[in-house]
Amino acid sequence: MNHEEYMRRAMELAARAADEGDVPVGCVIVRDGQIVGEGRNRREENGDATAHAELEAIRDACKKLGTWRLHGCTMYVTLEPCPMCTGGIINARIDAVRYGAKDEKAGACGSVLNLFEERFNHKPRLYGGLLEDECAEQLRDFFETLR
Repeated sequence: MNHEEYMRRAMELAARAADEGDVPVGCVIVRDGQIVGEGRNRREENGDATAHAELEAIRDACKKLGTWRLHGCTMYVTLEPCPMCTGGIINARIDAVRYGAKDEKAGACGSVLNLFEERFNHKPRLYGGLLEDECAEQLRDFFETLR
C-alpha cells in the first residue's frame, strides 16, 4: 500500500464515525507496510471527550505490538491532530504523522500551534495535506447535514 491508500483506509473509518453520529475522523498506524492500529472518533458513541481517532489507533497499535513505544510507525489521520492527540503521539514515540485536512480551530501541528516544534523529548516528522480536499469535504458534508 502507499500513502494515499493508507489515508483512504482512514477515510473509511471516518465515514463509520459519521454513520455513528461522530465527527468523521479516522486514523491508521502503519509499521513495515502493515496497518497495526486503527481508530475513529467515538466521543458521542462512548460519551468520552478523549475518544479521538488518534488515541484509539495508538491504543490498538500498542495492544497489537505489545509495547507502548511505537518506534518505526507512521500515523495517517484525516484531520490535523489536536493538542491532546499530539501529546499522545509524542508519548508513543511515533516516527511520522501524515494528516489530511487542517484544523484551524484546534490543530496542534501548525494551524493553531505546532507542538512538534517544542522542546519535547521526541519530534515526529510531519506531513500535512495528504488527500486534503477529500478529507475536508468529508468533514464539510458531515457538518452540513447537522444544519
